[in-house]
Amino acid sequence: MKKITEKKEAKHNAHSFLSIQDAMKQGSGSVAIRGWIHRERGSSNIKFIVLRDSSNIIQCVIEKAVVGEEKFKIADKLQIEASLEVFGDIKEDKRAPTGYEVHVKEVVVVGECDTFPITKDQGTEFLADNRHLWLRSRKMTAILKVRSTVFGAIHEYFRGQGFYEYQSPMFQSVQCEGGSTLFEVDYFKQKGVFLAQTWQLYAEPAIFGLEKIYTIAPSFRAEKSKTSRHLTEYWHAEMEFAWSTFDEIINHGEKVIKHVIKKVLETNKPELEILGRDITKLEPSLNKPFVRITYDEALKILKEKSKMNVEWGKDLRTIEEDELVKNFDRFVIVTNYPKIVKAFYMKEDPHNRDVVQGTDFLAPEGYGEIIGGSQREEKLEEIKKRLVEMGEKVSEYEFYLDTRKYGSVPHGGFGLGVERLISWICGLENIKDAIPFPRTMIRWKP
Repeated sequence: MKKITEKKEAKHNAHSFLSIQDAMKQGSGSVAIRGWIHRERGSSNIKFIVLRDSSNIIQCVIEKAVVGEEKFKIADKLQIEASLEVFGDIKEDKRAPTGYEVHVKEVVVVGECDTFPITKDQGTEFLADNRHLWLRSRKMTAILKVRSTVFGAIHEYFRGQGFYEYQSPMFQSVQCEGGSTLFEVDYFKQKGVFLAQTWQLYAEPAIFGLEKIYTIAPSFRAEKSKTSRHLTEYWHAEMEFAWSTFDEIINHGEKVIKHVIKKVLETNKPELEILGRDITKLEPSLNKPFVRITYDEALKILKEKSKMNVEWGKDLRTIEEDELVKNFDRFVIVTNYPKIVKAFYMKEDPHNRDVVQGTDFLAPEGYGEIIGGSQREEKLEEIKKRLVEMGEKVSEYEFYLDTRKYGSVPHGGFGLGVERLISWICGLENIKDAIPFPRTMIRWKP
């Protein structure tokens, strides 16, 4: 065993390993690559291994006549997901899965593998139970690469617009999005402590110092929902800024989504191809202005185009949002919702006190609300009145009300559901595939 270890260490020192993608860019000559067995097949004299790493896959050809009978026997017993170091010559071969193959001169087994539990055509629950292994699949790897690009693009956009990154606490004492969806936690036996639904109430105080702030952080919603669009823990990209107008908030929402789409199309076309995503479904939202309509106009479209009569004052449900976006090939921005269905902090429209300066961004193809935002009510007495109307204890919001008491200014912001945006970009059937380890009302492990 000692000699084998020394030999492997010597190989590490003697060779500079390339990623599979870089090896294919090299195109010819000697290469050293490493990864995991993605597929394997063979005969008594030749074995074909499709090796994968984080960059791509490549076919490796192991011939008994080249490596010798003893090493061929070892290679012949290898199973899917065993980890290897491979040394050989790379050549172009259009018959190979990715157009190149490595003719192996030597192979070093780094980690053997038991029979891998994941095979073709297994159910979603089995894959969820084995999520820690399913992350190795080409599908999940492709999604997670897109996810990384999306997170990076959001950071890039806001920093490029002069926003400061800012964090709020995960343990909070007040509700912002609805008391029925709060996760209460045992906080040293102290009652009335909840996991954050949003950063907003703790973000607004910071705009009086930093003016323009953003975050990407987990949010938690105790919604008893099993739909393909809901997670109990998801990542929330939020922004808040001082001296805003309602139009500026909407414009930032449109620009950040366009920036994300642009970056993904520049960076992740190979991943979108693996996922079978039709990029022509993404391009209209990048190349055309988003559709902007009011709540009243949305109700009119639903009545005329979909024969759906929605009573004024009712919030738009999933079924109505899906019908609405069928009429367009890009994002739809709905504004001026009835005050009665929106949060206490949203500012009344100056021209119609029955509606608020709130907005929802609805994704194409029925992927639902991606952004929810508003101009915030900056007047102290108006905030107090709304809290009383909603049955909230005004005394519990003292720290928040102080922001209106000491030098209040017009301000606003929005929250963007990152997994929903990833789901739409990747064309996923279920939002649970947009996050490494999804949490729902019935799943909290692995």
